[in-house]
Amino acid sequence: MKIMGFKENLKAQLAYKNMLVKELAVQSGINKRTIDNYLRENGSIPPADAAVSIAQVLGVTVENLVSGHDSHLDKAFAPDTRAILKFLEELDEMDRKIVYNLVKSLKERKDADHATMEARA
Repeated sequence: MKIMGFKENLKAQLAYKNMLVKELAVQSGINKRTIDNYLRENGSIPPADAAVSIAQVLGVTVENLVSGHDSHLDKAFAPDTRAILKFLEELDEMDRKIVYNLVKSLKERKDADHATMEARA
């Protein structure tokens, strides 16, 4: 299993939120070049205040950005859901998108079935 650090977790959160670095810079008040440096191959890790600002904009914890985990969220999910999340962490971005689209499709089908049942009632 590949261990992800701040850089990888920040990239993943930006992709998940479909947010550009420029948008993160504006919303966090951190210079775009500084954020670009955090994302570089040998990028630096931000000081605590910058990490807090970035995490707040992205709607995650600093713990999540640093480690990829969030102990508060881990407690919020059922064991089988946590197991699925662990599996997802091991997939590459393309495979995660496939899983995302599959789950989204299942959810949309369930919502449509529910709406049909309500309309019949």
